[in-house]
Amino acid sequence: MEMFPSADSAYQLTIVLRLGLAVLLGALVGLEREVHGRPAGFRTHLLVTVGACLMTIISEHYFIKYLSSDSSSAVRFDPSRVAAQIVTGIGFLGAGVILKEGLAVRGLTTAACLWVAAGIGMAVGIGLYLPALVVTLIALGSLLLMKRIERIFDKDRYRTLTLKAQSGALDYAQLVKVLRQHEFTVLDYSVERDRKQDLTRYDLSLRCSTRISGDAVIEALCGFEDVVTVRFR
Repeated sequence: MEMFPSADSAYQLTIVLRLGLAVLLGALVGLEREVHGRPAGFRTHLLVTVGACLMTIISEHYFIKYLSSDSSSAVRFDPSRVAAQIVTGIGFLGAGVILKEGLAVRGLTTAACLWVAAGIGMAVGIGLYLPALVVTLIALGSLLLMKRIERIFDKDRYRTLTLKAQSGALDYAQLVKVLRQHEFTVLDYSVERDRKQDLTRYDLSLRCSTRISGDAVIEALCGFEDVVTVRFR
């Protein structure tokens, strides 16, 4: 039974080399994610890349195998279908590493890395070695160098503040005044009053600059005598 479109060892060696290169390039991207403690790290990126490479090789194999079928044959094969399904599958995998914590969303970069890793594997699987290598270098450059460049720019970030105080001790206007003094902007808020414990709870969504620390505003809020708890994240 023929397992490859060509029985010579050169074709089989090419496949092995493609898989090996996919492992190497996927491992390089995954290593950076592993070092930074991301949920999808070294092993995940490696498996995504080599898996996408293998599926692309299988697609190429079937295309070559049925290429000789005459026009009257019932067999019709579109090699692009496998590639399309790889992209769809990686979309589900990428969604699994995206986490929402309050107003912050984490894991988008890792999800993008998985998507790129699949593309690298597909490129290697079809024999586009130079583009695969170039994209790997671009991805590593983006992960390692662009992070340092991003720190230069002052940008917005979003925080949440939860405060409990004795009812009547601190009203919303006073709270907003303190936050504005420390360069925080209130985007949304809710107020909850507990009559049994005579407490008022404020939940606020805030926007500030990356250069602003939350320590000063926490100390300012804790300076009010009847403030019970302050949670800032």
